Amino acid sequence: MAFRIEQRAGALLIALAVAPTIFAQQTFRYEAYRSHRRLLHIRRTEDVGSLEITQSSISFVEVQQHKNHPKTWHWSYQDIHQLKMGTASLDVLTYQGNKWKAGAEREYEFDLVSDKTFGDAYLFLKSRLDQRFVAEIADAVTDVLWEVPVKHLLRFGGNEGVLQVSANEIVYNSPTKNASRTWRYQDIENISASGPFQLTVTTFERSKLHYGDLKWFNFELKSPLAEARYNGLWLRVNQSKGLKLLDAYRVPDGKQ
Repeated sequence: MAFRIEQRAGALLIALAVAPTIFAQQTFRYEAYRSHRRLLHIRRTEDVGSLEITQSSISFVEVQQHKNHPKTWHWSYQDIHQLKMGTASLDVLTYQGNKWKAGAEREYEFDLVSDKTFGDAYLFLKSRLDQRFVAEIADAVTDVLWEVPVKHLLRFGGNEGVLQVSANEIVYNSPTKNASRTWRYQDIENISASGPFQLTVTTFERSKLHYGDLKWFNFELKSPLAEARYNGLWLRVNQSKGLKLLDAYRVPDGKQ
């Protein structure tokens, strides 16, 4: 299955290729909007400012200081409940309650100016942060064990893509905006299947449908998943949590 790759996604892959060189600086600055995203992906942008990602924190400084609005926001990583990164978007969900939303945690949303991407900071955060980091990005997988074309089922409709399994992660690659994901095995709570044409990946990403709930991704497979492949995937997910099995009982991944 072939998909048209957007310009931003292509720029991200180029940035990932040179990431080791950029990585050494460990401080990344971007011009960004602080924005509010509404239903149907309609966005109301607010102030332009400088977004900075460092080894210990994330901060945003407005270009202009407005009355009754703080000029600077600063979060250490331990104060971030969930950090979601897309190719050109960053959502910071804090532990701070929002009295205007019945106590729901306060979220700050940023979008990069122009056609810039977060390619130079993505691997830095991915290698540093725990399961509270959500990658709304499809990694370019070089060690694919197997892959299968799928449809991600949603409450209303869904989107299509390819599910790729490697030695260290699962990648859902979709041309639909904000649909792609990269999950390290430690980012996955569980996998399950009701048959060879269905696979559910339960992640630690926070679901907006239920406060504090886990988010699951229900995939309809376009070709059957062999039992050996499912068993191998289940082992990788659970071994990331410390499950140890005797070699005699290991199940192969079923790569063909």
